[in-house]
Amino acid sequence: MKSARSNTNSALRNFSYFTSLATLFLIFVGALVNSTGSGLSVPDWPLSYGTLFPSMVGGVFYEHSHRMVAGTVGLLILVLAVWLYREEKRRWVKKLGFTALFLVILQGVLGGITVLFFLPHEISICHGILAQTFFLTTIMIAYTQSEERAQREKNNEHDLPSGIIKWSVLLLMLVYLQLIIAAIMRHTKSGLAIPDFPTMGGYYVPPFTAEMLDRINYWRFLENFDPVNMAQVMIHFTHRMMAMMIVIVSLILTQKVFSVPKGSGIRQSVFLIDLFILFQIILGISTVLSWKDPYITSFHVLTGAGILGMSFLLVLRAAPLRLVRFKKLVF
Repeated sequence: MKSARSNTNSALRNFSYFTSLATLFLIFVGALVNSTGSGLSVPDWPLSYGTLFPSMVGGVFYEHSHRMVAGTVGLLILVLAVWLYREEKRRWVKKLGFTALFLVILQGVLGGITVLFFLPHEISICHGILAQTFFLTTIMIAYTQSEERAQREKNNEHDLPSGIIKWSVLLLMLVYLQLIIAAIMRHTKSGLAIPDFPTMGGYYVPPFTAEMLDRINYWRFLENFDPVNMAQVMIHFTHRMMAMMIVIVSLILTQKVFSVPKGSGIRQSVFLIDLFILFQIILGISTVLSWKDPYITSFHVLTGAGILGMSFLLVLRAAPLRLVRFKKLVF
């Protein structure tokens, strides 16, 4: 029979998993707000048209739903932080819980500023980047509560080959940078600055000339889109090139993990990342060819966040536990 302490740990572990998944869902709901152009459908904050429950019609449905889910995640984090403070013996994990609480409060404030100042690019981009960073914090907390990590500590496992760790960290860095570029692309309206695929402005190797820009803006004019400038084209081009770099690194990492024993969580993580990257490429192409269908675009954002989370989990699984603690590095 399990002890009361064991049942508490199990409940805390499951709650941390649920909170992390709820955060991922929040990212998807936030993406829907941007993809449907509903960011200013509710022009006041923290209330919505002066009330907690406005009429959920049009863009108000997406924007107010986003606020409701954000409020729920904030409450979950508050409970998680207090729970960790009461039950955890590791001081750095307690501090990690309160760090997550600080980040979710900061995220809410940034969201409010974004509305009150009519969606300034800089604040909106920071809001998007912080959402991904906060998501990683929830994954870190969930991993500290996992049975896998407890088993690793118990077994005093041997370290993995350094090459796998280095390539895992590189993949995480590239994915995180890609999501920063994606946030810039969304909030500068550069998502269709190159509206064709596999060509780019009609070229396989784009020359970035006035002729190329004129061709793009002619296509956009036919679809009733505003013209773009060359800076927006370059942002979109950078996003595509970063995607290619991520694919290359993931393939190298896949080749390296064949040296890891079968059944290892490291192997499974890498293969799952490969699968999600393939799905993300399909979604990215579909986003362009559908002229940014809001649901396809939002699932593209969701999958990107999922790849980031899985890449971070891979690093947590691959790195020696003495580094994963962050005891001396952060706290």
